[in-house]
This record gives sequence, structure tokens and C-alpha cells, in this order.
Amino acid sequence: MMATQQLHLTPSAARPSKPSMRAFASRPRAASRSSRPPASGLRLSGDLAGRAAKISPDVPRAFDAPLAHHHRIIGQWLASREPERLFTRAEARRHIEDGFRAAVMELLAPLKLTNLRVAVLVGDDEMPPAIAVICDDIGQLELGWIEKSNVLSDTLFGSVAPVGWRAAAYKALEDTLGSVLSLFNYVDLFEEFSMYHWEGAATDDEARAHLVDCYGVDPEEVEEMLPSAMNGKRPDFMTAKPGALKKMPAQLRARLARLKKAYEAHRATRDAWIIEFDRVCHYLPHIEEASHLPPLTLVPFDQFARELDEVGRSGMEMGFMDVAGLVELSDADRIDQWFASFRLGLDVLHAAQELIDFDPTKPEARA
Repeated sequence: MMATQQLHLTPSAARPSKPSMRAFASRPRAASRSSRPPASGLRLSGDLAGRAAKISPDVPRAFDAPLAHHHRIIGQWLASREPERLFTRAEARRHIEDGFRAAVMELLAPLKLTNLRVAVLVGDDEMPPAIAVICDDIGQLELGWIEKSNVLSDTLFGSVAPVGWRAAAYKALEDTLGSVLSLFNYVDLFEEFSMYHWEGAATDDEARAHLVDCYGVDPEEVEEMLPSAMNGKRPDFMTAKPGALKKMPAQLRARLARLKKAYEAHRATRDAWIIEFDRVCHYLPHIEEASHLPPLTLVPFDQFARELDEVGRSGMEMGFMDVAGLVELSDADRIDQWFASFRLGLDVLHAAQELIDFDPTKPEARA
């Protein structure tokens, strides 16, 4: 049994930044859209990110005020997990928040690949409370050994793995991470860049005609501005055929297999990671004004700095589509379902990080 009173909230501790991301170009980063107040009366009840969290800044402060709807749902979920106890209203709010915070942080704390934020959305008379998962990083995910392909790598950065191995690892990340993170790939970048410069053209002839006729570009200078020139900048691991698994080291095969298995388990129940754009905008109206582009990418910054900078400009100014999943909380059972699905998505991220961290060129990796 739970009763309530006022709860004093503590601010979230800032999670230390990691050298695992490269932000778009060198422009100052716009404030994260996930941390800005929404445009309507709906408010994030709190952010659960990294190692500390808070929830519900709009809880009634008056003496003996009732619990808000999201507190009641989370409280029912928490009460089902522990022995019956009596609380004052202030104690109940604090206990509900501490219990939910601890459960989320236990899952987020080991995450290295990127920063995720979990936000409880208060809802209103028309919509129940909801839980959103938000990507809190901007830029390229570092690919480690996979993107070590320049000619000086053997002398400066150690040995380079065979291109077939790197291509297989890159394709595995490309095929799986988009189901969990707000992330775009090279095809998305090409289409976006094409709309900026070639009115959607995909061939050199169409792009050349558009550049010359519409922009007055000198025909002798247009060759470096064509789709073939952009495609030609892709490094070998993006274009090569993935290598045969049987020719890879056993530890590399095992990591690829683990990522595939985690992805298949996650795909079977994506509850926490489903995005319905209209529903997201209903809860977070500012998303409608933001760039439709996700904040993260697997496209290598070294080769495509200019293109990433151009397509990311509106996101840096207006915010990105950084929501990775949103689920409504109709009752306490939905919280257990959300946690189960959330864990499976995080398993994909952990498996991806293990693949990126593993360097198959090291002697111990071939054991």
C-alpha cells in the first residue's frame, strides 16, 4: 500500500562524454531536443540517462496532493515486486522514483556504444503516460578496427584486417543497429545529399544536367560534383563483398554470431523500440519542427565530412529525430513488457560494441 506527499527531486548527474562519437563538422552543437521543453502542455516527467536520473518535475507540491497517473502506474509495478509497506506520500513518491531509477540505471550503466536517455512522459487527459528512449549523441559511431584502411595504418595504427572481414563486420552493424538506434546509413546520406544538390537525381547524366542548367556550373568543373564522385569516396569496407565466415578467426565468427542472435531476439519483440511518428509528435510536438534525419550515422566521417556537415546542418540548428522508441503505459504490466524489450535492444548494442572493440589482427585474437 502506498500513500504520498511532496517529493524533492535531485538533478541528473551529467554522464561523462566518451571518445566514441565524432560530431558533425566543427559547428557548436545545438541543445539536445530531448532536453528542451516541449511546445505543448506535455512535459517530460524526467530523464533517466547514464548514471543518474530524475522523474516528474510537475508532481503536485501541495500537502496531501494525490499521485500523478504515471506515478500510480509505476508505483503499482514497483509494489508487485516487493513486500507490502506503508509510506507517507512524500516517501511513496521518493520510493517510486528511486525504484524505477535504479532499474533503468542498472541496464544503462554498462552501455558504452552511445548515450541513451529514457524519459517518462506525463501524458494528459487524452493520452496515457509513456516511456521514450532517446539517443543523446550526435555524429558517427566509431568503428574501431573496421575503418582502419588508410595506407599508413600498418605503420601508425597497427595491422589492418582483411577487407572481407571488415566488410562483413560493417554490414552486420548496418543491418542491425538501425533497429535500435536513431541512425542513418550511406543510402540515406546519398538520398539526402541528392535532394540538396541534384533534385533527387541518382545518375551522373541527370545530376550533370541539373547542375549545368539550373545552377550554371561550368561543365568542365562538374565531374567532381556528380553521384559517381560521391560513391567513389566510399572506403573499401563499404563496397567490398563480405568475407566467408569459415575463413575468419573463431572469435570474430563468434562475435558476428552473437550480434545476429541478439538482433533476431530483439526483432521478435521490439515493443520499447517502435517509432510511430504521429504518436511521437503527439507527445513531443517539437519533433515536427526538427530535422527528419536521425542524429547518428555509420557513414565514416573521414571520407564524407562535407556531405555529413551539409545534411546535418538543419539538425544542428533545429534538432534531430532522436527518438529511438516510444511506448504508452496503459497499466503496470506494460512496464514489465517495456523492460523485457528494452533489455533485448540493449543486448544488440552490447554485441555491436564487442564486435567493434575486437581486433582480429592481434595475435591473441587468432587463438
